[in-house]
Order: sequence, then C-alpha cells, then structure tokens
Amino acid sequence: MNLSLYTVQAFLILDSEGNRVLAKYYNPKGNPQGEVKEFLTLKDQKVFEKGLWQKTKKAGGDVILYDGHLAVYKHSLDVILYFIAGPTENELMINVALSSLTDALTMLLRNSLEKRGILENLDLALLCLDETIDDGIIVDTDSAAIASRVTRPRADSDIVGLNINEQTLMSAFTTVRDRVQQRIGQL
Repeated sequence: MNLSLYTVQAFLILDSEGNRVLAKYYNPKGNPQGEVKEFLTLKDQKVFEKGLWQKTKKAGGDVILYDGHLAVYKHSLDVILYFIAGPTENELMINVALSSLTDALTMLLRNSLEKRGILENLDLALLCLDETIDDGIIVDTDSAAIASRVTRPRADSDIVGLNINEQTLMSAFTTVRDRVQQRIGQL
C-alpha cells in the first residue's frame, strides 16, 4: 500500500500534433519510494510524451495505464492536459486534481483553454500548477481558490499606491540630468 503524499510524477500539456506546450517533471529528493529513475533526460521525456500522445490523441477516455504509469488526461480545444502518476496511485484523486487545475486555468484564461492562450499566459499557467501541485504532492483541489491565489494582487503596506515603471525611472533620470547640466552651466 502506498502511503506517500508524492503522487504526481509529471504534468504535461501537448498540442494537437503531440508537441510539448508545457511539461513539468517531479523528482523530489525526499520521496520515501526513492528517486525516480525515469524521465531523467529530455530524450526519455520526449519519447514518453510522443508514445502517450499516440495512445490518447482521440477524445473519449480520461484514464490510461501507459508504459507502467497512470496517465489521467483531459482534452481541451487544441491541447491535451495530463497528470502522470505511479500505477498504484488513486486515479480518482488524480482526476479531481486535474479537473480543478483545468477549471482554474479556464477561469484565468477567460474560458479559452487553448495553446495560444496558454503560451501567452505561461506565467499564470505555471503559477496555477504550482498552487495545485508542489513537488509532486497534490496541495489544493478547489479551482476557485487556486485561481484567486494566482490573480490576487499583493498588498505591501510600505509601497501602497507607488507605481514604478520604466517611464517614471526615465523621467527621474532626465530630470536629474537636466538639473546637473544647469548647475554645471551656472559655474
């Protein structure tokens, strides 16, 4: 019986041709089952992804046992999202985690979970993934909470209302330069 919290070995997003859009493989050091020896090289990962895509490219399923790994997947418009886990993991728990991540991404990307939207908002997608899975451990399965934590602005009491951007920095630099030139001209 597997009593470890380390349940997810990888998260993948593949496009409609089987190409990688996003991939994150977990190999935690503190895993009581030992370090995972698979997926160590990019070549191994690509071979696994291509074979998995061949088996799951047609819509209709949501769980498959492929190459000794449990793969839970969801089709979206032009992408397929996967959670890869060990063969003895609870597929219902993995499916709930994937559904919540998919729902959170759909909320954040304004109901358009597609390749272009994911690539344009890759930072949000990765933050959303990190809020759901931490080093292979499922942390949260509430899609609304995940989406709100990803989009919540930070309120720092010291710099409330201070907006520093490139324009204000250039403006400050120009002002200082002009004043230094005026002082030098007065001498």
